[in-house]
Amino acid sequence: MRGLVRGIVVALFALGASQGLAEGMMIDDFTARPETRWRFFADTVMGGVSSGKVSFVTEGGRTHARMTGTVSTANNGGFIQMRLDMADAGPDGATGVRLVVRGNDQRYFVHLRTDGTVLPWQYYQAGFDVTRDWAEVRLPFSTFEPSGALLRDTLRADRLTSIGVVAFGRDHEAMIEVREVGFY
Repeated sequence: MRGLVRGIVVALFALGASQGLAEGMMIDDFTARPETRWRFFADTVMGGVSSGKVSFVTEGGRTHARMTGTVSTANNGGFIQMRLDMADAGPDGATGVRLVVRGNDQRYFVHLRTDGTVLPWQYYQAGFDVTRDWAEVRLPFSTFEPSGALLRDTLRADRLTSIGVVAFGRDHEAMIEVREVGFY
């Protein structure tokens, strides 16, 4: 009888875990002091001249991140970024990154870093477009490209260390808002 009960408990736990992953795993929904977790970076750390900021805005009872700024490719620059260092790597079975975003009808990027991206300019990148309305974006891990030849060709989700939302690679005014970040 004990074995039967244990088997049922294990089966229910496994079913719950797989259903949870099918629905996704939240990394951050910007509640509970997001300013303590998210950091803003610009290319000024390497001599560039881009500028910006990340702020946290409450609208309709929900908090979200808003990154704004000017991206300039002058002086070998070209990015602004909001980044979250992750306490845990991606869950087993995750197949991609999920965002809920809106912005100024432009292209933005997610940069993922792993324990194998040791140099500051190393990351895995996937692009996405935003509109002025909130929308869910799903980026399969298979679409993330390494930033250089020294990285593995394929991203390993179980080795993730940070996730960044980035305005990158061209001169433009950036404005992106992020309400949720997670895995699916």
